[in-house]
Amino acid sequence: MTAVPLQSSAAPAGLNVEALETARRVERNWMIAICSPSLILVGIIIFVPVGWLFWLSLFDAEGALTTANYMRLLQQPSYLKTLIMTFKVSFIVTIVCLLLGYPLAYLLSQLPRRAAGILMISVILPFWTSVLVRTYAWLVILQRRGLVNDWFMSLGIIDEPLQLAHNFTGVIVGMSHVMLPFLVLPLYASMKAIDRDYLRASLNLGANPVRTFWQVFFPLSLPGLSAGLVLTFVLCLGFFVTPALMGGGNVFMWSMRIEQTSRLYSNWGAASAMGVVLLALTLGILWAFYKLLGARNPLAKGLR
Repeated sequence: MTAVPLQSSAAPAGLNVEALETARRVERNWMIAICSPSLILVGIIIFVPVGWLFWLSLFDAEGALTTANYMRLLQQPSYLKTLIMTFKVSFIVTIVCLLLGYPLAYLLSQLPRRAAGILMISVILPFWTSVLVRTYAWLVILQRRGLVNDWFMSLGIIDEPLQLAHNFTGVIVGMSHVMLPFLVLPLYASMKAIDRDYLRASLNLGANPVRTFWQVFFPLSLPGLSAGLVLTFVLCLGFFVTPALMGGGNVFMWSMRIEQTSRLYSNWGAASAMGVVLLALTLGILWAFYKLLGARNPLAKGLR
């Protein structure tokens, strides 16, 4: 029996691999060509306004090139106080949404599909209502003669109405209600995608339910948790309607300062500079979240 040379059997395999790579390359090029118009349109919509904003921030009211708009942000303490308040409110709202949203998403992920779908309506329902309407609803509930104070006083818990609106507390409550779905939805999707065989394997290997949750389920939910946290925090940084109404002028955020500068003082250069600074800080926060939460492969880190 004559032995078959190795090259004769390896050649077709090599040709098949090369043909497969060529087909993949052609398919990828076609996908890029098909998506190019949409990508170009999205790029124009995003980068042209940002570039125009940056261009306006470099000119004063007379149209002269200057850096005074940025120097003003460093020299006047009121801008720094407003920026600190913005980050303080955003951080607290994100923590409140985390404390409320994670147990809610976990409950929804453990319920049967029909029951979870019914309860999910309560999470999605706020999206069907205007932010302005929801904010005014909270004003009705939390004002001095609102539902909460009337209920507490009728039960004898308090003697005088509590100041729950037009202050820092009202801003936190109103923004947490608006931002909670942005944390729950990606977190719920991540939890539903977790393979339950991992949990059964952990229980079969002797781990109790608490240890299984912290060492298996929680690390596997980190992709959705990180996405929800980033989305909630970034949206809070530029939020305007709820802080303006629920704060009552006592809580002043960066977005409100931008609106005031452009509307009352018609100083588009200063307002643009604040917008550029907020954009730069947001991008820096996204990069920090990426590094801190291990966005490259959080699943692998959680399973180590």
